[in-house]
Amino acid sequence: MSRVSPSSHEASLRMARVRQKGTDAELFLRKELHARGLRYRLQVPLLTKPRRVADIVFPRARIAVFVDGCFWHGCPEHASWPKSNAQFWRDKIEANRARDADTDRRLSASGWRVIRVWAHERAGEAAERIENIVRGGGRLQ
Repeated sequence: MSRVSPSSHEASLRMARVRQKGTDAELFLRKELHARGLRYRLQVPLLTKPRRVADIVFPRARIAVFVDGCFWHGCPEHASWPKSNAQFWRDKIEANRARDADTDRRLSASGWRVIRVWAHERAGEAAERIENIVRGGGRLQ
């Protein structure tokens, strides 16, 4: 998988400042899951070469939860394509989508159940979906 190069050093610095973990969406979801009595681990590296880290992990049920930001992961409902430096951003977001698909495929092949939650989703609804899967032993309900 090829990496996308930033358009400038300044753009690279701005991108590096964007929070990658502990976002508001993650915190709200974690609070809902904890209130439901679910216990989990955070920021667990599940794959190496390339390294992939799940936001929330239920190790016994082998469930990995990723909270995807609408802009960075190209949300079908809220994605917006920047007009400035458009090709760079299109390549970047498409690379993120390809990485997500690769992560899902590799984790599924290793026996993990992958749950992706969009940052715009209501934390309570996402937590309910996750709780049903975790309490169901990772099976689809």
